[in-house]
Amino acid sequence: MNTKRLLIATLFGLIFGFVCWGLAASGGPMPWFQVLSIIISRTLIGFVIGISVLKMGWWLHGIVIGAIFSLPMAFNGFYVPGKEMFIFISTIVMGIIYGFLIELFTTVVFKAKA
Repeated sequence: MNTKRLLIATLFGLIFGFVCWGLAASGGPMPWFQVLSIIISRTLIGFVIGISVLKMGWWLHGIVIGAIFSLPMAFNGFYVPGKEMFIFISTIVMGIIYGFLIELFTTVVFKAKA
């Protein structure tokens, strides 16, 4: 296992977790468990990118992992009346973007290849 890759990807997942929380909190205060869910979900994307051995282009790898690991959190959107589909879709789209960015920083900028 490439420890450098794991640490960099997980760190960027954590950073994007806080970015995601900041964006989500712009609509008003959030319960602590929802904040924790957002941060852990994005950190998990970074961790999985760091340990994954899937063989595909770095950009596609980030997109796939970001989409898959955003699904559980996306279903929370169905608890927000009137915004169910918007939150569901935007959570997955943002997960794809964060996955791509985590891979970009990990693989291209810091050259920590799998």
